[in-house]
Amino acid sequence: MAIQVVHFLHQDSPAWGVVHGRRVAPLSRRYDGTAGFVGEGLEEAWASTPAQASLELDTLHLLSPVSADRQFLCQGINYASHVRESGMDPDKIGFNTLFTKASSSLAPARADIVRPSHVRLLDYEVELGLVMRRPVTGPVEVTPDRLHEWLAGVTIVNDISARDVQLPQTQFYKGKSYRGFGPTGPFLLLLTPDEWRRWPELRMRLLVNGQLRQDAYCGDMIFKPHQTLTELSALHDLQAGDLIATGTPAGCAARAPGKLAMWMMRHVLSDATKWRLFIQKGLSNPAYLQPGDVITAAIRSDDGALDLGEQRNRVVAP
Repeated sequence: MAIQVVHFLHQDSPAWGVVHGRRVAPLSRRYDGTAGFVGEGLEEAWASTPAQASLELDTLHLLSPVSADRQFLCQGINYASHVRESGMDPDKIGFNTLFTKASSSLAPARADIVRPSHVRLLDYEVELGLVMRRPVTGPVEVTPDRLHEWLAGVTIVNDISARDVQLPQTQFYKGKSYRGFGPTGPFLLLLTPDEWRRWPELRMRLLVNGQLRQDAYCGDMIFKPHQTLTELSALHDLQAGDLIATGTPAGCAARAPGKLAMWMMRHVLSDATKWRLFIQKGLSNPAYLQPGDVITAAIRSDDGALDLGEQRNRVVAP
């Protein structure tokens, strides 16, 4: 059965524990970040029992289950619904879009999100995060039935994005890497080999001020986890504890313009004019995040057997 692991402050030091109901059983060792826990602490976590749960979950100061010394890799346009709302045809997505996000953007699941003073089009993206179990230092062929050999667990990621930086400047890294733009957790959910087969059943939901914005199953991914791991292994070294955010479904604040506007933007308008109009239109879109907004995000299976917890983040001014 899957277990929920938390990373938290205990007596002013980072610690790890296993959630049992609303209580937490602290692990006996102080594992060094996510790499240390994944490399040395999984056996102790799986052996945890409710009798060892001595702490109240609701009183703990939770940290991101992915520590800032890990790599933060991402997939873009990986859900057909999001591809369509971006003005593209999912059937014409012939390649996996991969990019990085600064690990310094990682934040706890209940941290405030500071909207930089120059950012006006702040967006949200709920995503399933994959956490590596072991290093990958050369090409490997990962199959769907062997995910448990390469991945330790899954977590919630909110890929906060400054669209007025990301899109006009065509810089995914810059527009998505401000500090605090990567709320992660609250739980790192460890799965059994059989449970790894259920990842497509995980349902992602994101609300802003109680209004449902995103609601989709992870099975709608275009490029599945085993395909992405296989492709990444030929490009890029991965280490235990590294995070891969697997893309977001429809429902973001950013929307593609209509077909006529798209044609005008591609064939008539200069880049400067195109992006000035994009920003002007975006400023009238109430879906973009404003200081005071509260984002809640959850990922779980419909039967509740696989539950990654819930994030709750408030947007604040600098």
